Amino acid sequence: MITPLRPGAAPALAEGERNAEPAAPEGTVAQPTAPRPSPVPPLTSLDRRVRQRLVRGRIGLDARLDLHGLTQAQAHDALLRFLRVSRAEGARIVLVITGKATRREDEERGVLRRQVPMWLRSPQLRDAVLGFEPAGPAHGGEGAFYVRLRRPR
Repeated sequence: MITPLRPGAAPALAEGERNAEPAAPEGTVAQPTAPRPSPVPPLTSLDRRVRQRLVRGRIGLDARLDLHGLTQAQAHDALLRFLRVSRAEGARIVLVITGKATRREDEERGVLRRQVPMWLRSPQLRDAVLGFEPAGPAHGGEGAFYVRLRRPR
């Protein structure tokens, strides 16, 4: 027989009862646990070597998309289509050109430059986008992004 070390401690369970789940208190209904959503993979930046080769022109870009002159809605749709098609075709690194505001004092300009990084971080594109960062000066600098795509499954 097992005796508790402290008075008032819970009694020891029999061998068969150890793996049993605790019963719900009387009068309550046990709620089923909701399935956990699949984790969203984190974004990564380009490797230093890959970025260096891109900037120097030693690695070519697989595709490019220019969003100049598009509204936010048009640009978002074009970006979605472009990334999915590029990924399906086996592209690994693509260039997305957003343009940049020419005047610092004008807050309304450069909207796509601010929106594209948010779109690339969104769960909607996370299955296609592995990571992104601003492009080098030869490819548009602050007005463009290198986007690294995941391999298709």
